Amino acid sequence: MPSFDIISEFDTHEVKNAIDQANKEVATRFDFKGTNSSIELTDDKLIMISESTFQLQQIFSVVCTKLSRRGVDVGCMDVGDAKGSGKMMRQEITLKQGLESTLAKKIVKLIKDKKLKVQAAIQGDKVRVTGKKRDDLQEVIQMLKDEKMEMPLQYDNFRD
Repeated sequence: MPSFDIISEFDTHEVKNAIDQANKEVATRFDFKGTNSSIELTDDKLIMISESTFQLQQIFSVVCTKLSRRGVDVGCMDVGDAKGSGKMMRQEITLKQGLESTLAKKIVKLIKDKKLKVQAAIQGDKVRVTGKKRDDLQEVIQMLKDEKMEMPLQYDNFRD
């Protein structure tokens, strides 16, 4: 029986490369000269440090550009508020992977509302869609691409 998985993931290696490139650009740009501006990457967080909120916005712009050039969808970022501590400003960005249960339920509800001849089941942080015909599965993928979701979706493990 044909099936596929709906997931929301990004390549962590590409994120690391993009952050390295962004750090190099920030270090060489004239408008950041003399400021101790930097971008740090922990497990699932980016921490941007600079002297003003304007510079944080500029760093964020550089990070978004580098991530999109590397094929990482910037929709997976949850941007926090800028916080000041002494002379430096700090902003955290959380990188989200996996489908949250509310989004997974929303996807299953969308599929059931369209009354297609497929079954959708939540399996951890992904949704598995099965059906008798390949065309029905492709119709589900097209319908989800047309919907505006809050997270970027990928369609993986397509089997006949």
